[in-house]
Parts: sequence; C-alpha cells; structure tokens
Amino acid sequence: MFTTDYNTNLQIISDALRSEQSFDLVKRDLIIAERKAALFFIDGLLKDDITEKILEFFYKKIKSENFKSALYFAQSAVPYVEVEVTSDLKKICTDVLSGISALIIEDFTEVILLDTRTYPQRSTSEPDNDKVLRGSRDGFVETLINNTALIRRRIRDTNLTVKAYSVGTQSHTDIAVIYMENKVDKKLLANLDKRLKAIDVPSLTMNQQSLVEALYKNLWYNPFPKVKHTERPDTTASAILDGNIVILVDNAPSALLLPTSIFDVLEEADDYYFPPVTGTYLKLARYFITIVTVLITPLWLLALQNPDYCPEFFRFVLLDEPQNIPVFWQLILMEVGIDGLRLAALNTPNSLTTPLSIIGAIALSEFAVESGWVSMEAILYMALVTVANFTQPNFELGYSFKFCRVLLLVLTYIFNVWGFIIAFIINLVLLCTNRTLSSKSYLYPLVPFNGKEFLRKILRIRNPR
Repeated sequence: MFTTDYNTNLQIISDALRSEQSFDLVKRDLIIAERKAALFFIDGLLKDDITEKILEFFYKKIKSENFKSALYFAQSAVPYVEVEVTSDLKKICTDVLSGISALIIEDFTEVILLDTRTYPQRSTSEPDNDKVLRGSRDGFVETLINNTALIRRRIRDTNLTVKAYSVGTQSHTDIAVIYMENKVDKKLLANLDKRLKAIDVPSLTMNQQSLVEALYKNLWYNPFPKVKHTERPDTTASAILDGNIVILVDNAPSALLLPTSIFDVLEEADDYYFPPVTGTYLKLARYFITIVTVLITPLWLLALQNPDYCPEFFRFVLLDEPQNIPVFWQLILMEVGIDGLRLAALNTPNSLTTPLSIIGAIALSEFAVESGWVSMEAILYMALVTVANFTQPNFELGYSFKFCRVLLLVLTYIFNVWGFIIAFIINLVLLCTNRTLSSKSYLYPLVPFNGKEFLRKILRIRNPR
C-alpha cells in the first residue's frame, strides 16, 4: 500500500485517520536526517517528556545517513524500547487511536510505531467493594497494562502467560487473558480462545458485562453470575495459581475469574488472611446467612398461611392482629422500597448519603407502621434480609438470591405449600443449569459430589496454592 513517495504515504494516513476533522489528532511535520517526516499522535494520550527526548535525539544525533529501510532506521536510530515497524494501514489506525505515535519518513515504505502512550488514571488505592481487615491495600485501575503489572509483581514465574486480544469492530477494546501454562485447563483455554475470536460486536459498551454476555449467549435468563468479579490483585493472583483463567478488560477496574462456581463467588479474601479456625467460621457464617437471606421471609409467609402446622415453640412468629394489607404485599412493597432507598443513595452526593439513608429508613418504616401499611414483624424480617444481603461479597449474587426469594414468596402466596416446593425446585434447577465455561456444574464440588474439594471450599483448611 505504501510507496517511496512521501506525499502519497502522508495522504493515505491522513485520509485513513481523518486527521483534518479531529482537533485532538495531531500531525507534527519534522525533518529527520535531511528527510521530510511526520508524526501522528493523539493529544492527551502521549508522554510529552519521552517524545520530546526522542525528537531531540533525532535533531541532534542523527545526521544525513543512507538508511536503507524503516526497520533499519528503527533498529539503529530510535533510542526507545517499544518500537514496531509495519505497513498494515488498519493496524496503524488502531494503534494511533489507542495512543501510539506513528512516524512516517520520506523514502520509507513502512511506518514506525512508537509506544509512547499514557492514559489518565487514578492511583491503585484499596477498592471500595473488596475491602479487607488484613492484606494488601492496592486495587485494579482502569488501565490494562497497570493491572497486568500488579499481577506480574505477585507471580514471578515464566509459566505466567498474558495473551492479548482485541474485541469490537469500532471500539477495538484491548483484552488480556492470563493463566499459568503448566496449570491451566487446555480444553477450557481453547474454548475461551475460540469464543473470544468469534465475538462480532461493534463495541464493548459496558466493558466486562458486555464481554460476559457475548461469551454466555444462551444463559441470559439465568440471574446467577457466570464469572467472579474482583478488584483485588492478590485474589486474582491466587486464582491464577490455582489453575483458573483471568480476563482483564481495558477501562475496567476489575478482573473476571473463570471457571466459577457458587462457592468461588461466596469466597472473600479475608477468609485467607486469618488463621484456619477464624477463616472457617467466616466461611460457614456466610453460607448460613446466605440460606437465611433466601428462606426467612418465604418460610414466615408459609407459617402465617398454615398456623395449624406451626409447632408450639414456633408460634411466636404468628401475627396476633389482622392486617390491613396482606403480608405478601407488605413484603413485596418493602423489597421494592429497599431497592428504592439503595438507588436514592447511589444518586445522592456523598455528604448526604448517610443522613438520607438513615432518615429515609426511619421515617418510612415508622409512618408505614402507624398508617397500617406494614407490620413491625414484616419490617423486622426485611431488616434481617437487608443486613444479610450486605454480607454477600458479590453484588450480582445478592440480586440473584433476591429473585429466588421473590419467586418463593409469589408461588407460596398463590399455591401455599406446593408453591413453596415448586419455587424451591425451580431455584435449584437454575443453580444446576448455570454451567460454567468449562461445562462444569455451578454447584461443583457439591453436584457432582467431590468430598475433598467440597471440604476445601467450605472450610479454611490451608492457604490457596
């Protein structure tokens, strides 16, 4: 495509990049070794100090010399590490729009790419969603290369492999697949590679979620998380050393861990930063609270609908007075109301979030009881559910359990005991049919049962490998 005619090459690249239409796409005209040259780059994605030193070297050190080709020039005259030579126009355009500088020089039929890019980024501070009482305080950021460096810092092994992909015909989003060559499931890796290369979308508009939906096209109806999200490099490194595959997406401050079971999603870093006894207690407490979160309100509704079957020692859960609104509708209203308070807190300035949450919860609950909308008992059980939801390390998993709970409430209210049984079976089916990318059961090692792995999942026996 490129020729030895400088003006023709310049026009080809200018037209492909549409440099005249974008003010932040800069073309800097140069004279290097008595030859005409031009540097294309994106303003704001360039390391100014490094670029200035390279240009200064060109002006002061490089005299008139018979450079045979762009490759020879790059190898002998460019004082920079990350340099590449190409004649692929599509690659040149993609790289320039990613922040790489493109240098064209008269008489050369190839373009020199200088990776002098830098991205606006925040510090690697402790993530808000994966806080720990002990352990490291760094977290992933929105820059892909910084995130891979955080993992490299923890795993200094030649088997650690970082494979790059580009997804999106318009966004060309960079993706890194990271794994241990000597531990990874080769069949799973080949399957993932095939699926990533088959993705045909304009862009990953919502980054990781868009990628997950593209990988799991046939399981959109299942609310349970298909992968585990984490913003912690230590958790990610531990998963890689266990043989898992990690996916990092540019512009996303978290990693995707797969394959994933429900036991993996329920794990937290704190489980392994404390001694085995404490870690085991934290794990078992979280599993128990998870079960309570799903079953407490449906079982209470079932007891209210069947008071004759309620044991004497358990009759304190029954209501003494008739209600203006059926208990089922009270619980549904509060399920929606709690989400309303949560959404209000998310869209409220930080300085007002806590006062709004406290005042809103107290005022709404007090007036709701006084006006006869809800009972004190209903508020108590929903408060327990709400607090229990905050013990879930995964936000998406919390909503999955919420949908299971609502399904139990609806079918129990309509069909009584049989409705509870049917809803319970439906929830189990959803759990069992939520296959991982490796086609393993989502409930593994419980279904199919593997005693050794099951104990390793529910107990804190030793540190991860």
